[in-house]
Amino acid sequence: MNPSTVNASPSCMDDYDPASLLSEQATERIQAAVTPISVCEKINLRAALDRVLAQDVHSRIDVPSHTNSAMDGYALHADALPDDGTRELKVVGTSWAGHRFQVPVKAGECVRIMTGAVMPEGTDTVVMQEHVEQTPDGIRIDARHKTGQNVRHAGEDITAGDTVLRKRHRLIPADLGLLASLGISEVAVTRRVRAAFFSTGDELRSIGDPLEPGMIYDSNRYTLYGMLTRLGIELVDLGVVPDTREDTFRAFEQGAACADVLITSGGVSVGEADFVKEALEQLGQIDFWKVAMKPGRPLAFGKIKDAYFFGLPGNPVSVMVTFYLFVQPALRTLQGERFAPPLLLEARCGSNLHKKAGRTEYQRGVLKRDADGQLVVDKTGPQGSGILTSMSDANCLIVLPLESETAEAGSLVQVLPFSEII
Repeated sequence: MNPSTVNASPSCMDDYDPASLLSEQATERIQAAVTPISVCEKINLRAALDRVLAQDVHSRIDVPSHTNSAMDGYALHADALPDDGTRELKVVGTSWAGHRFQVPVKAGECVRIMTGAVMPEGTDTVVMQEHVEQTPDGIRIDARHKTGQNVRHAGEDITAGDTVLRKRHRLIPADLGLLASLGISEVAVTRRVRAAFFSTGDELRSIGDPLEPGMIYDSNRYTLYGMLTRLGIELVDLGVVPDTREDTFRAFEQGAACADVLITSGGVSVGEADFVKEALEQLGQIDFWKVAMKPGRPLAFGKIKDAYFFGLPGNPVSVMVTFYLFVQPALRTLQGERFAPPLLLEARCGSNLHKKAGRTEYQRGVLKRDADGQLVVDKTGPQGSGILTSMSDANCLIVLPLESETAEAGSLVQVLPFSEII
C-alpha cells in the first residue's frame, strides 16, 4: 500500500479533481492491497453454504460407484441387438436400484432394470421400456438400438482421486450436494471476515429516537448491515458516533482492534470533519481519498493499524454504490475468493442520459426486455445520491464512461445487473 497525504484542497465535492482515481484504478489498488485470510476451520457440510474453501477437495470414490442403468428398461448384451428386423428375448428377472441382480445373464436373455440399478453380469446395454414390445415369455426389440446405450459407467462423472472443488471457491447449493455424494461430511473453510462499522454525524438519530428539526434517521447502518450479512460477515455494529475528536478516535481504535475491516459512512469529505482526517492521519495510512465517479467521489481506503479501512460517503445511495463496487469485492478477496470483475451487459437506453465528463457515473436503472426480446434500460427517476428509492426501485446500475456527456435514447449503454453484485 502506498500511503498518500490527505490534502484539504481541492475538495472532493468539486465537479472535477485531477487527483481523483479512476474507478478501475481504485479497484486495482484495493485488490493489490488486500491479503486473503489464512486462518481456516473445519465445519459440518450443512454449515458450509457460502463459505470459501481453504483447501482443494479430492474424491475418495468413483461417481457413479458402479456401472448402472440411466433408464427404466431392459438390460441385455449388445450381441442380442438385431442387425435388422426384430428379435425376441426372455426376461429372467428384475434388477432394482440398491439391489444387485445376482444371476449372470445368458445369450437370448434380458433383465428388467430400474434407473440407477447396477448392470447385471453379462449385460452392457439398456433398451428403454417404451421401445420394447411385450411377448408371452419376454420382449421383442427392433434394430434401432446401439451398443452401450442408456448406461452410466463407474467413474463416468468423478474418478477416485479427482480434484472436485478448488481452494478459494465459494460453496453454492450444488456443491453441498456434490460433496454429500462423495460421502464428505466436513470441509476446511476460511474463517469468517469480521467487519466493524459505524456512522458519523450529529444529525443522525437511531430508530425509535424522537426526530427533532434538522435530524434524520440513520439508514446507512441498516443497508450496511444487510449488505454485510449477505456476505456472511461477522458484524460489529458500533452505532452512531458523535462528531467529537474523542468519540471519533475511540471508535476508530475500537473498530480496528476487533475487526479485519473497519467501515464508516459520513465524514470523509475533506474539510467536512477535521477530526476524521486527524484520526486517519494519526492512527493509520490512507492509500487514496477520492474516486472520479458519481455517486461516491469521497471514498477513502487504507489501513487503521491492522484493519483495512473504507471510509464511505454519507449519502445513502453513495454508500451502497461504493460498497458494491469496492468494499464487497475486497471482502470476498479477504475471505479467500479469487477476484473476478462483474459481468456487464449491453442494453438500449430508453431516454437521454446526461452526465459531466471527467467521471464515471453509475445511474440506477430498470433493465428489462422489450416486445422484440431486446434488453432495454431506463433510469429509475431522479438520481440524487440521497434518493434511496432510486436503489430500491432499480435492478441494475447504468455505467456511463468517464469522458461521455450524453447517452442518446436508443443508443447502447453498459449495465451492471444487481444479480451480479447483490
